[in-house]
Amino acid sequence: MILAELFPYSRLIFTILYGITAVAIIGVVVSENRNPVKTLAWITVLILLPVVGIILYIFFGRSLRHVRMISRKKRQRLTNRDDIKHLMRSQQVIHYDTIKSERQQMINLVGSMQGSPLLANNEVEIFTNGKDKFDAFKRDLLAAEKYIHIQYYIIENDKIGNEIGDILKAKVKEGVKVRVLYDHVGSFHFDMSYFKKLRKEGVEVYPFMQITFPEFANRINWRNHRKIVVIDGKTGYIGGMNIADRYIDGGKMKHWRDTHLRVRGDIVAALQVSFAIDWNFMKRELIEEPVEMVEPGSIANPIGMQLVTGGPTSQWVNMAFVFQKAIDSARKCVYIQTPYFLPSDSLLKALQVAALSKVDVRLMIPRKPDSILLRYASYSYVKQCLTAGIKIYFYEPGMLHSKVVVIDDDFVTTGSTNFDFRSFEYNFECNVLLYSQEFNQRMRDVMIADMKQCTRINLRTWRKRPVWQKAVESVVRLFGPLL
Repeated sequence: MILAELFPYSRLIFTILYGITAVAIIGVVVSENRNPVKTLAWITVLILLPVVGIILYIFFGRSLRHVRMISRKKRQRLTNRDDIKHLMRSQQVIHYDTIKSERQQMINLVGSMQGSPLLANNEVEIFTNGKDKFDAFKRDLLAAEKYIHIQYYIIENDKIGNEIGDILKAKVKEGVKVRVLYDHVGSFHFDMSYFKKLRKEGVEVYPFMQITFPEFANRINWRNHRKIVVIDGKTGYIGGMNIADRYIDGGKMKHWRDTHLRVRGDIVAALQVSFAIDWNFMKRELIEEPVEMVEPGSIANPIGMQLVTGGPTSQWVNMAFVFQKAIDSARKCVYIQTPYFLPSDSLLKALQVAALSKVDVRLMIPRKPDSILLRYASYSYVKQCLTAGIKIYFYEPGMLHSKVVVIDDDFVTTGSTNFDFRSFEYNFECNVLLYSQEFNQRMRDVMIADMKQCTRINLRTWRKRPVWQKAVESVVRLFGPLL
C-alpha cells in the first residue's frame, strides 16, 4: 500500500519490465530451435507464472549447447601427443570382418559424434559390489607411482571416503601428482572440510561447476555424473559407483547393487582424454601426463571398446543416440538395468517396437529406489511397457543402481548413464561400449543371476494397484524432465 502511494505507477512499470524480459527469454528459447513441445512448455510457463517462470528458466531452462569444454588449440595439443596418436592408430588392428554390420554402424555413430575410435587392446574386470571394487581400487592407488586422476559425482566424508583420502594424501607425500574432480551439486550436502583437508595436504581438488549464490546459481541443473579414474596411465575405472559407504554396507537401503569396471589397455587413454577435458573446463589447465602405449598382441583375449561421453555442451544428445541405436539394432534381446526409468518418447517407442517385433526385451529396476519421486515417475511407464510385451523385473533385495544395456550376444554398454531424461539431456555422462561375445556372456550371466532376486510384474496384477498410486504416478511423471 505504501509502495503504491510512493510509486503510483510501480505495478505498471513492473508489468512492462516483466513483459520485456519474458519476451526476450521467449525469443531466446524460440531461436534455439528446440523440441517444439519443450519450447511451447517454456513459453506457457513464462506467460502464466510471472516472476516464477523466469526463475524456473534461469535454473532449469538455459542451454549450454554452444559452450566449449576445451579450446580447439588445447584439444589439438591434447590429441597430437604421441601416446594419443598411438591410441587413434590402435583401431587399425581391429578385424572389422568379425564385427556385425549393426555394430559397425554404432562404431561409426560414436566416431561421427565425438571422434572416439574403436580401441582394440583391452582387458576388463567386472565388480558388482562395493567391497570388491574398493579393495581393488585401494590396491591400485597404493601402487601408483606417477599420477592419480579421480572424478566422481559423489565423494562422501565417511569411512571409505576417508580411507581413500588418507591414501591420496600419502601418495602426494611420495611425489605422486593427485587430481580430484567432484560434482558440487552431488556433494553439496556433505561436509566440505573433507576437501579442504585434501587441499591442505597437496591434493589438487576442485568442484565441477561450483554453485555460488547468486551469480552461479543457474548451474544447479547441470551436473557431472561421471565416475572416472586413471592411475599412471595404465589402469582405469568407470561405472556407476560413487565413493560412499552405502556401496559397501547398503546404507539405509540395506543392500546396494551396482556395476563398475576396472580396465587396462587402450581405453585408459580415452578415459584420460575425458578427464583432461573436464579438468581444463574447471581449472583451465591442460594435463600433460602420458598414458601407457599398449602394443597389439600384449593382452590375451582383448576386448574392443569405445568411450562415449555426453552432456549439455555436446552438439548431439550422445547418450540418447547410443541407446537408440543399440535398441534399434537388436535382433535377439535387449536387457536393461537402470535405477530410474524415465525414457524419452523416442526411446520408449524403440523399446516397444523391439518387443512387438518379438525381440526379448527385459527391464530391471528397483522396487524401491532411493528417491520416492523417481520411484513413482518410473512406475508411470510400466503399463506402457507391459502392454507392448516388455518384461519388467522389480529388484527386491535393495537398491539397484546398476546402469547396463546388453544387446544380443555381442554388445554391452555400461557406465554412469541412467535411462532417464536427466542423463540424456542435462548431466555430463560417460559410458564404455564393449564389442565382445565373451564379455557379453559374462554380463548376461550377471543380469540373469540378478533376475532370480527379482519379481516379474504382469499386466493383470499391475492394473490392480491403488487408484491413489496411479494418480501420483501421473502427476510426478509431468516433472520427469526436472527430476
